[in-house]
Amino acid sequence: MQNENKLGTMPISKLIWNMSLPIIASMLVQALYNIVDSVFVSRVSEQALTAVSLAFPAQNLMIGLATGTAVGVNALMGRALGAGMRERADRVANNGIFLAVVGFVISALLGLTCSNLFFRSQTQVESIIAMGNDYLRIVTIGSLGMFCQIMYERLLQGTGRSLLSMYTQGLGAIVNIILDPVFIFVLDMGVAGAAVATIIGQFCGCALAIYFNHKKNTDITLSLRGFRPDWRLIGEIYAIGLPSVIMIAIGSVMTFLMNKILITYHSAHETAATAFGVYFKLNSFVFMPIFGMNNGVIPIVAFNYGAQNRRRMVETIKRSTLYASCIMVFGMALFLLIPGPLLKIFDATDTMLTVGVPALRIISLSFCMAGACIALGSSFQALGKSIYSMITSIIRQLVFLVPIAYVLARYGASIGNDDLVWWCYPIAEIASLSLTLGFFRHVYRTMIAGIPEGQA
Repeated sequence: MQNENKLGTMPISKLIWNMSLPIIASMLVQALYNIVDSVFVSRVSEQALTAVSLAFPAQNLMIGLATGTAVGVNALMGRALGAGMRERADRVANNGIFLAVVGFVISALLGLTCSNLFFRSQTQVESIIAMGNDYLRIVTIGSLGMFCQIMYERLLQGTGRSLLSMYTQGLGAIVNIILDPVFIFVLDMGVAGAAVATIIGQFCGCALAIYFNHKKNTDITLSLRGFRPDWRLIGEIYAIGLPSVIMIAIGSVMTFLMNKILITYHSAHETAATAFGVYFKLNSFVFMPIFGMNNGVIPIVAFNYGAQNRRRMVETIKRSTLYASCIMVFGMALFLLIPGPLLKIFDATDTMLTVGVPALRIISLSFCMAGACIALGSSFQALGKSIYSMITSIIRQLVFLVPIAYVLARYGASIGNDDLVWWCYPIAEIASLSLTLGFFRHVYRTMIAGIPEGQA
């Protein structure tokens, strides 16, 4: 098949960018509309922006379930296609669509039953709780579009059709950006309007992704007629994808705990948590290209692992790590040089600037190490060793980052230096890089070194 030949024969540098650039472009558009979403919300009030920032861990957990499941589907499907097992690839894809619907049902139920408890555990400001509930309940109850969009886009990416997935994400983002001011200001729905615009954009992107898979994707056959879940195959999907779900869940737990620490110990309280949320919106412009590259690299590594071609696997991992590190150094430079203008995009008050400028500068020091960690982590996912990425994420965020943040926040409060808390990021990233390199050395020796060198 043509796309299989591309994954197995195209020069590696060209192939990485051929697979990744459309995904990177679509993810940058995704990051743009996330930022535009928050920019419009910030014009409502700082409390509205705080509500959306506090909702981020729950929303990210939902996205993590969708993307983690898709990672498992992509890796298994890529290996099956690489080994010429077309029927198995079809079964993986169809079970992936079933799991997307299951993920939606779980998220909708949790949004309906747990939203109020979630916000009250972080703040006692009633207006923030009310706006947060409005936003989170809408995005969870309407999350079917998001779950299916992500799964269908990954099926396109996993068969080498990254350009088509760029169109689907781009459509969803553009619709969201257009509808945001309409629902937020014209219809005067406030934060709820931002949520409605988001889910409409997701359904539009989902519809286009479904169309492309059924009309343009000839490498897999999607049909739910007479479908029965293959529980053994689902187990294999989550053996690879569950660590990715857990990693993002850990990130959500970390963000939740950091918000609690900041609201409790930082002198700016809710404003500090808002500045932390703004940081996550801004850093998406730096991290999304890396994640986009990873989504392009995973099918390449998985395919060539299935085809038993060590040279192409190693070259892909080397080059993607180098490219990721370069992108992160550029991002670090931006955060160090112009943190004030970046924060003012969100209508930052003087208090938020006082909190946010040192936060962005200190946290950005961790970027240069994070690039290599993320790139090497993609090789773990492609080779079915996502558990290594999960262990690294747990140690980084729950063993190092949160406890160090707690200690530094308390100590900083006692001596009147709130900026100390942000140093938890560079410290945790050093530990993460050391552990990632150790795991990669083990994976190389046990899984890659014994594979025939193959053709470049």
